[in-house]
Amino acid sequence: MLKKIIIGVLVFLIVVYGGLLAFLYVNQRAFCFSPAGETYDPAAVGLDAEIVTIPTSDDEVITGWYAPPSGDEPTILYLKGNSGSFSSEYERFIAFAAAGYGFLSVDYRGFPLSPGEITQDNLLADAIAAFDWLAGREDEIVVWGRSLGASPAVWVASQREAEALLLETPFYSAVSVAAERYPFAPVAWLMVDQFRSNEWIGAVEEPVFVGHGTADRTVSVSNGERLYAEAPNPFAIWIEEGADHSDLWARGIWERAQAFFMEAAQGG
Repeated sequence: MLKKIIIGVLVFLIVVYGGLLAFLYVNQRAFCFSPAGETYDPAAVGLDAEIVTIPTSDDEVITGWYAPPSGDEPTILYLKGNSGSFSSEYERFIAFAAAGYGFLSVDYRGFPLSPGEITQDNLLADAIAAFDWLAGREDEIVVWGRSLGASPAVWVASQREAEALLLETPFYSAVSVAAERYPFAPVAWLMVDQFRSNEWIGAVEEPVFVGHGTADRTVSVSNGERLYAEAPNPFAIWIEEGADHSDLWARGIWERAQAFFMEAAQGG
């Protein structure tokens, strides 16, 4: 009798565990991406920028904002995180333009301003398309990736030649973040979109700056530290005490970014 009870309990636990893994597998993109969000018009927020549509390598299009530099500064290719539209970050673009920098930022496919499906391959292709569009204008380009956007930023820098690479709250890989959140699950087997920045960083020749906060509850600071440690051309890592995932702009990353871009341009 006891043996039957034990077997029954084990079967029940296996079924529950299997069901949980199936739930995680089926819903993984809903956990990773939050594309819904309000969109803005550049003129409505006081920004002199062009709304551009950029073709991708597989004949889709992505939409973004572009403004050329007003002086000798480079153009920032700004790659957004996993939620909403890039246009909601217009305060950053206003700051870029006020300092003389050009910028391009886009919604990846599946996000508010760009139709299509959200997949790792599409995000990486969209980031490459944005870079190539800028390169066609002969802009000097620095790449800035925030959160999820740090991964396509690493990919772009590994495949193209930019002046510098700035990574704001990056993960080592999407697998490493998932493993921290779901230690009971074999996430490396389950995940479709693994964003293995750790496998691409070794091909990045550009100087690398990483910014992270010690109180980041979304992507732990160890992710940024580990990724920076594997960069072939590390420039600086800034760890801000007590900063959470979305705090670095208010804590001064823009001022540090400008100093980094200036030194990188001078070969520092």
